[in-house]
Amino acid sequence: MRIAVSSDMDEPVARLLVEELRGRGHEVLAHGALSAGADARWAVCSEQAAREVADGRADQAVVCCWTGTGASIAANKVPGVRAALCADAYTADGARRWNDANVLALSLRVTSAPLLREILDAWFAGAPSEDAEDLDNVTQVERLDRGRAAP
Repeated sequence: MRIAVSSDMDEPVARLLVEELRGRGHEVLAHGALSAGADARWAVCSEQAAREVADGRADQAVVCCWTGTGASIAANKVPGVRAALCADAYTADGARRWNDANVLALSLRVTSAPLLREILDAWFAGAPSEDAEDLDNVTQVERLDRGRAAP
C-alpha cells in the first residue's frame, strides 16, 4: 500500500512511524519535516499528504503534529478525505470501520512507540463497515464534501 506521511516536526515518533510503515511493506511518501527541504508547517504538509489520498496517488495517509488536532483539521479540508485523530487502538479501529477513514492523524506528544504500533495494527486490520447506516453516514459526508448536503 502507498501511504503519504506528514509531520511538522522531526520527532522520534514520526521517524518510528515511517520505519514501522516501511517494515510492514508499505511505500511511504514523506512530507513536511520528514522530507528534506519541504515546508514543515502542519497546515501545509498535512494538506499535501491528504491531497495524495484525494488525488489517488496514495491509498491512505498519516498526518502528525504536536497534538494531532491541527493536522486532522487541515487534512479534513481536502474534499474526499476523512481524517480521524486517534489516540488509541479502539478509536483507530472505529474510525476505519464506521467512518471509512482514509487518513489517520496522530499526536507527536502523546503517542508512544508501543501505542503507535497498537494504533497501526488496529488501523490496518480495520475494514469499512457494510452496515447500511454506516454507509449512509459516509455518503452524507461525501455530500458535504461536494457542498450539496441533503436536507
